Amino acid sequence: MAKSPNPQPKKTAPKDAPVPARTGAPELVVITGLSGSGKLSVLRSLEDLGYYAVDNLPLDLMYTFAELVRDSSTIKQAALVVDVREGAGLKKLPEVIRSIQAEVNTRVIFLEADDDILIRRFSETRRPHPLADGDRPVRDSIARERALLEPMRELADLTINTTKFNVHDLRDFIKDKFRAGADDSKILIYISSFGFRHGVPPDADLIFDVRFLPNPNYIPKFKKLTGRHPSVAKYIRGFPQTQEFITRITELLTYLLPHYIHEGKSYLTIGFGCTGGHHRSVMIADSIGKNLTSAGYQVKVAHRDTAKPV
Repeated sequence: MAKSPNPQPKKTAPKDAPVPARTGAPELVVITGLSGSGKLSVLRSLEDLGYYAVDNLPLDLMYTFAELVRDSSTIKQAALVVDVREGAGLKKLPEVIRSIQAEVNTRVIFLEADDDILIRRFSETRRPHPLADGDRPVRDSIARERALLEPMRELADLTINTTKFNVHDLRDFIKDKFRAGADDSKILIYISSFGFRHGVPPDADLIFDVRFLPNPNYIPKFKKLTGRHPSVAKYIRGFPQTQEFITRITELLTYLLPHYIHEGKSYLTIGFGCTGGHHRSVMIADSIGKNLTSAGYQVKVAHRDTAKPV
């Protein structure tokens, strides 16, 4: 395979673009991204779908591996992980990818997550960051890694922020995207209640303020409960503005979601906020979640601040 000295940048799809269904042509998926973001989980998911999987392939062997995928009669879909473990050679990765794309149908997946989540994952696994250097804080290593990988992020066909994914969510997401004949129109919707008192979720795509609704917190028997309690939910739902809000927001979202899907968005995060995140936002988030589920969407609802003091 000739190495192109001046590879031309390819036009990439939107960062959340659906991955096209396989057509039988040789296919290579390159997985890269931040340490702790779930690259191995993605690799294993693709392996479960029949991809030949390789972790931490040396960069110098990528051309040879791509030739194998192109010419082999038995390996038609393959996936590999390349990341900062490559060391100084990582700078060459974008050029290598562009050269390989001229020969083999090659897609790039870039995984990332919020700093606090990555730090927690390293703490839980008790594994050092690959760029750890003496007493360097993990946060500094993550910042350095982000900078090193930015060229690959720009090259990615599919960028996935795994902050809200657990291992099972991530594997299901990848299988939905890459399974032969999969429905590429799917979008994952994450709905979260929160309290403005504790800050606005930084990763929310849409935020709705429900503090205009009557506050159950001022009713003593409701104060220590949450919006998931039937009595609290009934109280909030009893006001006409609540019903109208739920109806209008459901209609708005069911109008918007097909447009987000058409634009290439794979997942959407929606936040509903009240003062403390215990009552109104919780009830509204659950109600909207149920409505969107009934409309055929895949929805996951979480309540960020219910465990915090009222």
